[in-house]
Amino acid sequence: MKPRHRVETLLVRMVRVVVTLLPMPAVRKLGHGIGRVAYVLDGARRQITLDNLAHAFPGRSPREQRQLARAVFSHFGGLLVELIKFGTWTPARMLAAVEVEGEERVREGLQEGRGVLIFTGHFGYWEMLALAYALRIAPMSVLVRPLDNRQLDAMLEDIRTRTGNTVIPRRGAVRRILRELAAGGTVGILIDQHLREADAVTVGFFRRPAATTSALAAIALRTGAPVIPVFALPLPHGRYRLIYEHPVQPPLADTPDAVREFTQRCTDVLEMYVRRHPELWMWMHRRWRDQESGIEREHEARPEKEEA
Repeated sequence: MKPRHRVETLLVRMVRVVVTLLPMPAVRKLGHGIGRVAYVLDGARRQITLDNLAHAFPGRSPREQRQLARAVFSHFGGLLVELIKFGTWTPARMLAAVEVEGEERVREGLQEGRGVLIFTGHFGYWEMLALAYALRIAPMSVLVRPLDNRQLDAMLEDIRTRTGNTVIPRRGAVRRILRELAAGGTVGILIDQHLREADAVTVGFFRRPAATTSALAAIALRTGAPVIPVFALPLPHGRYRLIYEHPVQPPLADTPDAVREFTQRCTDVLEMYVRRHPELWMWMHRRWRDQESGIEREHEARPEKEEA
């Protein structure tokens, strides 16, 4: 094990011991404190975050951008420790901590018999959403990229599968996804990571070109499975609000480059939520790495979206 991974694993184990002794509101406060310390110490990710926020919200002052960056780190510190705490609860305790909006959209989609594809991003409390989904509706399969630190990856997979969900590694996942959908199940996909794979498509995200997985759109067009955006927001006292949005409508069959167009529609929904709650998205990720002037010109022609 690499020395850095050994240190990471030790720190997480220490945090796990502490959070088991605290109520969730205190755990959230602890996590926010950890995140604020990380903002000070992790200069590389802090700079990536500030650069991304400057591009996304040019109308905000440098001071406002720094405040937002601190809030982003604070949130992700909270997410880490809250997930550890959430994973120790009984199913009944997990369900008591969530309220749900739009769940009928998923149930109606499942009744069509072609399975359901749900998507979100590294936004809010997506991990808790998946855990609660299994308890309220049915266990689902989640497409993931394994962590480099194998011990932490094993810890995370243990939490992710605690309510019956199944983890599907991204590499070679298409056949397993198709089998799950054919059986009428649900598959969850995150669509906001930069991809180098040949099957990535470039779409506009915050008026910049972003290489994005085409798997969601390609599989939906192939199977006819409904595509439903999902988001998890924080509530006071260590609780969560889960939102299932209206299904994203696919483009017409004769639409040129239908996969890219469908991916753009899904990305637009994610962007809408990130603009509403920018402190809940993972701005420290190098999401934008390609420069394609054609995409930039296309999005400059669209009306500027209001920064909520």
